[in-house]
Amino acid sequence: MGWLILALMGAVTFLYGLSVHAALLCLLVKPLPVLALLGWLHDAPPSEYRRWISLGLIFSLLGDVLLAWPGDLFVFGLGAFLVAHLAYLKAYLSDCRRLAMLPLVLALSVGVILLGILISNGLGPLLVPVIVYGTAISAMLWRALARLGTDVPKRSALLAAGGAVAFVFSDSVIGISRFVMPFEAAPYVIILSYWLGQWGITASAFAQNPHYAD
Repeated sequence: MGWLILALMGAVTFLYGLSVHAALLCLLVKPLPVLALLGWLHDAPPSEYRRWISLGLIFSLLGDVLLAWPGDLFVFGLGAFLVAHLAYLKAYLSDCRRLAMLPLVLALSVGVILLGILISNGLGPLLVPVIVYGTAISAMLWRALARLGTDVPKRSALLAAGGAVAFVFSDSVIGISRFVMPFEAAPYVIILSYWLGQWGITASAFAQNPHYAD
């Protein structure tokens, strides 16, 4: 509970800093929610799944700092989150490897539509990095949805799937706001859906089958 309180305090402080345009305050507290989730995760049963989720949170933490740092470090932040999604992908594959055609089609559709919108508005030198990132996050979404309706514990599957959807939504809003149509509420929508996604993914590690534990 203490870790989740820390996460909530960091989130509220960040939102306050965002509202008053306090860039330094935002830089200092932005990592707190994910850092707290990382601490909370260590209370989950040890498993291969937990290890990969931990790695994903670590690289997400790095991405948070890079994207908040003064100067345009967007590509480096994108790279950190790319590794985070690959870690989450590996976690989902650790307990479910079924093909799952419907989740595959859904994830591909989301990825293709979003990439089509972004590319049509011009990405310039970011074209290749964004395509690579879009492919990775679509694969992560596919594997999260693929765990639904299997022998994976229902609570874990639902939390991971919900977290993945929220994460994809957050990244979609980043892309639309940055490359297509900026809007005032974007920073709030992005960060709140991102935190919700990270919480869901982290919480999914607390309902693993003993079969997958170390």
